[in-house]
Amino acid sequence: MLTGSAIQTDYGPVQVRVTVTDGKITNAEALQQPSGGRSTQISGTAIPELNQNAVSAGSADIDAVSGATYTSGGYKQSLQSALDQAG
Repeated sequence: MLTGSAIQTDYGPVQVRVTVTDGKITNAEALQQPSGGRSTQISGTAIPELNQNAVSAGSADIDAVSGATYTSGGYKQSLQSALDQAG
């Protein structure tokens, strides 16, 4: 498991942990995500989609989730920092 840096967004931190098996992302999860008020609702919808996109893409080159621009950007940065550890 590789844990990315916690990326501070305008709505709170995003931190991603990935499992890489044989050079492929087999699991992605957010350890931290924006919460409180509307952020909880947005993260609740966006994070599962971002997790799925990361596994499907196999990289940090994933599309932002509509309506969750800041969360998506933080997610991608944290995901890339985790993948950078894999070499």
